[in-house]
Amino acid sequence: MSVRNLKLLIAYDGQPFYGWQVQPDRPTVQQHIEEAILAITQEHSRLAGAGRTDTGVHALGQVASFRTPSKIPCERMRPAIQSKLPEEIAIRDVTEVPYDFHAGHHAKWKHYRYLIFNSRIARPHLRHYVTRIAEDLNADIMNEAAQYLVGKHDFRSFESNYPNKATSVRTVKYCRVSRSHHWEMWNSKAEFQSTDSQNAPFVYLDIVADGFLYNMVRTITGTLLKIGMGSWVPDEARRVLEAMDRKQAGPTAPANGLYLMHVEYEREFNAELIQC
Repeated sequence: MSVRNLKLLIAYDGQPFYGWQVQPDRPTVQQHIEEAILAITQEHSRLAGAGRTDTGVHALGQVASFRTPSKIPCERMRPAIQSKLPEEIAIRDVTEVPYDFHAGHHAKWKHYRYLIFNSRIARPHLRHYVTRIAEDLNADIMNEAAQYLVGKHDFRSFESNYPNKATSVRTVKYCRVSRSHHWEMWNSKAEFQSTDSQNAPFVYLDIVADGFLYNMVRTITGTLLKIGMGSWVPDEARRVLEAMDRKQAGPTAPANGLYLMHVEYEREFNAELIQC
């Protein structure tokens, strides 16, 4: 019996779920998709995910792969799986890939975005999808500080519960803080055309790396927020990085502002290629 390897491109609203990875007695994204695949193929298939997003974290470009003896064509597999999923999860695409492809191990780089709504007045309908900061933020000095993090470094200062991996060394290929009057969620490339207006309410951190540690993006965000509020100077980002001590970094920013935007498998990093 021949077995195929299928790659899924997935978007989800992370608010109702306890993260990506299967957990006992708690709803997760992986659990729902595996149950949907079982209902369609009548076979238990274990998903390999590109990233283990935490409780409340969202995704526009999560990737997962699974092997199956099912002969259902990809163009029919996508709507079939979708029909068994809650509305908070969308299968954007299904493609057949080489048998040895692994969604996690073979990723070249990942793009995360942290979205901040910088306004004294709340927008209640955004509460699960942004982190609101009422105090004025200086996005320019946040961006200045973010540049200290670009390159190959030991990021243990930005890792919760160190150690979680064999090494905390990662290569950050891009780190930028920008402002915008709006966020077109499905058109992330266009949003790199940031506005100079300090009245633009959306402040977002885009970070691309070859891998991420537990809570790394959220801790980097918390550190940059202290700088943006004026509590720290931009050089503090370098000091925190070099300290290799989690206690020296800022707080862990809330999960609801974080999005996994894109996982890349083929191309080397170029800022022009960033897309959702």
